[in-house]
Amino acid sequence: MRFCPNDRSILVPKKKGDKTVLVCPKCGYEEEASQDVKSRYQSKMTVENKNPVVVVAGNEVNLPKVKTRGCPKCGHDEAYFWVQQTRAADEPPTRFYRCTKCGHTWREYE
Repeated sequence: MRFCPNDRSILVPKKKGDKTVLVCPKCGYEEEASQDVKSRYQSKMTVENKNPVVVVAGNEVNLPKVKTRGCPKCGHDEAYFWVQQTRAADEPPTRFYRCTKCGHTWREYE
């Protein structure tokens, strides 16, 4: 992750022609993105308004690890864990797990 030297905001990757640049959303500072930065970020477009949403690839290190009943694919009992609201707000959230050994992702509902 890179920060703006002017106001310390997080620089956001943006396509500029055939190049990827990092841009400060506050002051407009730009710098060319290195190959390392390009491989860590992906841009996704939201369906409603076509605004780019930045997704950091390989973000598992920021997720907590838990012991599970076992990965459905390899049987390993340790996984990264996160919770996301995937249905209506009056229903419980969905728990997602990603195996620390094989990377398989599965979900459990409450």
